Parts: sequence; structure tokens; C-alpha cells
Amino acid sequence: MVLMKNKELSYHNLYLPNKDIVCGGNRTKEKYTQKNYFFSIITVVLNKTNFTEETIKSVIKQNDDIEYIIIDGGSTDGTLDIIKKYENSVNLWISEKDHGIYDAMNKGIKYSSGKYIGIINSGDLYSTNALTIIKNYLTKTEPIDFIFGTVKKKILKSGFKKNKIYWSFDFYPSHSSGFFISNKVQKELGLYDTRFKLSADHDFFFRLIKNKFKGIATKESELIGHFTKDGGSYSSTFDFFEQFDEEINIRLNNKQSLLSILFVILLNYLTKISKNKKRSISINQCLNLIKKCIQN
Repeated sequence: MVLMKNKELSYHNLYLPNKDIVCGGNRTKEKYTQKNYFFSIITVVLNKTNFTEETIKSVIKQNDDIEYIIIDGGSTDGTLDIIKKYENSVNLWISEKDHGIYDAMNKGIKYSSGKYIGIINSGDLYSTNALTIIKNYLTKTEPIDFIFGTVKKKILKSGFKKNKIYWSFDFYPSHSSGFFISNKVQKELGLYDTRFKLSADHDFFFRLIKNKFKGIATKESELIGHFTKDGGSYSSTFDFFEQFDEEINIRLNNKQSLLSILFVILLNYLTKISKNKKRSISINQCLNLIKKCIQN
């Protein structure tokens, strides 16, 4: 398989940040010896004193084969004090301003050395033995590029239908707390594309599936994560049309066929007519998106 990779998304792994950056954790200690970890788990956070501690505890209660990395965006509300409280259980934490949630995730990825990488946002939680369940899948089957675990949102979400991505991004349980990817494949695909401020994870999944990497899902009964309103979906804080417009840009950027993109736009509009959904586009927005696609 020949992977057409955006060179701007390529990266080199890092071990420690520059000396002028506030950081801590076991990796920064003089006598620390780097291990070969199975998991690198990344938490990104900014000013969430009410939720960060429970997320950290849900990670460090897992098995001990974890490289835990916390990327703080320069919190000023006491979040950093909570991170320091668990410093001996954290491989590396960094606190500095970033350019958004996906930029923070990219930083964490660059410092990850584990065989598989998982991301859990502050406020979301892992279930008891979640990583043991995931590891059992990844070590008892033929090589797997990525896995989605069952996640409890408002409802239980499990499995994934890869072909559904060509008309809907609602094809998987959750990015935070439910997605794990081979470090090798992450390196091949590159980082999250921060041009997509709201849904860079959707672009990443599109590239992952378009390039035919192999993924599986846990059984529905095997609960891996709890996606909470406190961890929340970053994109859900924005207007629906902003989200949908960016998703169309993601499809265009990934060279999805014009006809199938027009189908996605019309499907969304027709859904509004038939179900009177608030989270859908108006006729003018529909026509403007169609015009943009044709001109692209």
C-alpha cells in the first residue's frame, strides 16, 4: 500500500521539551530509565479543576504498562496543582499555551513511545480493566492497526461501520476514551490536521479508512470508556453549520467524489424536511455548499 501523506503532518518523536517549558513527571527525573510501554495514553486539558482528577485516577488505576502523558494548555485555575499531585504516576506532563485541542493532541503524540496510542480528554473516564480488555484484543489476534472500544455516552455506542464514513461521520463510538491506534500507523498517517479546528479527528479517521488500515471493535458488552458531558465534544460547542461546513471541507480535502459529497449535503437537508431536525442546514446553506463543491 502506498500512502499519500501530507508532509506537513509528518513528525519526529520527542523525549523532553525545551528547558524553558514548564514540565514534570517521571521522565524528567535524572535516574529515570525509559521502558518499552504497550500503551501511551494522552490527556489534554485546559482549566478543568472539577474534572481532571477523576480522569487521571481512571488512567492510573489501569495496568502498569502505561506511559501516561498530560498536555496542559497553560491552566491558571489550579488544574496544574492536581496534575502535580499525581506526578509520580505520570510519565510526562507539559504546561504551555497551545493552538487548540488538536494541537495539544499532536504534542502528546510526538512524545509517545508506546506500541499503541490512546487519547482521553479531561472529564472522560476509562472503565475498570479497560486497557486490559483492549490489550487482550491487540495481542491475541493478527496485527491490528486500530481498535474502537464500547463507550457510554447518553446511550451505549459500540462497533464501527467503516463504509458509513462516506456519508456520515457518526460511524464509531468515540474518539476520546474509545480509540486506540498503533504508534507505527500513527507515524505513517501523521498528525491531526489543525486546519480543521472543529473536527480534525474526522479528517484523521477518513485518512485512516481511505488508506485501508485494519481496524476492529470490542464486543458491545465490553465497556471501555465513559464519554461525559464534562469531557464533552469540542465540536459540539460550535454552531451546527460551522461543523457541517468543515466536514464538507474534510471530504473535499480527502478527494471524495463530487457526487457523493453532494449526496451528503442533500441528505442532510432532506432529513430536516422529513424530521424537522434542528441540527441540519437551511436551503440557502445547502445551495451555498453545493456551489462551493462544484467550484472546488
